[in-house]
Amino acid sequence: MSFFGLGSKDIGIDLGTANILVTLKGKGIVLNEPSVVAIDRKSQRIIATGHEAKEMLGRTPEQIKAIRPLKDGVIADFTATQLMLKNIIYKIAKRYNVGRPRVVVGVPSGITEVEERAVEEAVLQAGAKEVYLMEEPMAAAIGANLDIAEPSGNIIVDIGGGTTEVAVISLGGVVVSNSIRVAGDELDEEIVNYIKREMNLAIGESTAEEIKKQIGCAMPLVTEMSLEVSGRDLTTGLPQTVKITSTQVEEAIQESIDKIVEIIKQTLERTPPELSSDIMEKGIFLSGGGALIKNLDKLISERTEMPVYVAEDPLECVVKGTGKTLEDLERLKTVLINSRNRK
Repeated sequence: MSFFGLGSKDIGIDLGTANILVTLKGKGIVLNEPSVVAIDRKSQRIIATGHEAKEMLGRTPEQIKAIRPLKDGVIADFTATQLMLKNIIYKIAKRYNVGRPRVVVGVPSGITEVEERAVEEAVLQAGAKEVYLMEEPMAAAIGANLDIAEPSGNIIVDIGGGTTEVAVISLGGVVVSNSIRVAGDELDEEIVNYIKREMNLAIGESTAEEIKKQIGCAMPLVTEMSLEVSGRDLTTGLPQTVKITSTQVEEAIQESIDKIVEIIKQTLERTPPELSSDIMEKGIFLSGGGALIKNLDKLISERTEMPVYVAEDPLECVVKGTGKTLEDLERLKTVLINSRNRK
């Protein structure tokens, strides 16, 4: 690929279970699309990625497979992830005249060494010159403009598609962290199951995600909202439309929301007392798509008796954090998991 000889620009990637975001040094976020890839089973070639591939989920003929190659924040299908990353880096390199970039990738904090190597390998094979990995909560904290270098504690809760990660950060490092594989996808699943159980209706994941985004809440809303939902009636097998309310959605996702609150409390219990007092003062910061669930900040605040803030543009915190790290790589090297320099 000859264009890799051109001017080198650095790339930051939030390799999310639900969405992939890419930031380019000097340009900001240049790509934000679903982590979905459609592959031709015979030739193993990519047919589509992102929005186009997401439209195909659950609708493909035999010869095409549309998949989400990341599950619970980690690579579930290595080949598909590699193809997707290659495709994305290629597109960006071509569009923005990028040489062989240095790449910083946000990965879940619970990632194993094998998974780390899989990510590195995929990005290097996609044409990167050097790959650095950083933990998502750390990236989110930097992206949410928290001052991570000072000797006082900050706590960030990053609720993504596959994982919820909680980290207490001080002096540029993670002091205590916790990660559970309960996040946006799990909430969608609970909505699917609830509607199947209570309304005898089968709906797809994309519909469940829409319901969550539009009327999902962690505590009752001042004015109840409702939504018309179409699916397949499980008795007759025919298409059917029902109405679902925000109260019902709240009931559907309650179990997962409780687990998320629980992991925040467990993290706080393990936090050194000196940092606890800082956190009490500054509050808890929420990032990731899950931070947008209505009244989740209120619920967490009520259960922890602490102020809770939703970061600005919570969906973009991780990728913004990778971008800021690239701008100041020397100073922020300590936050990288694999800061050993590889040429």
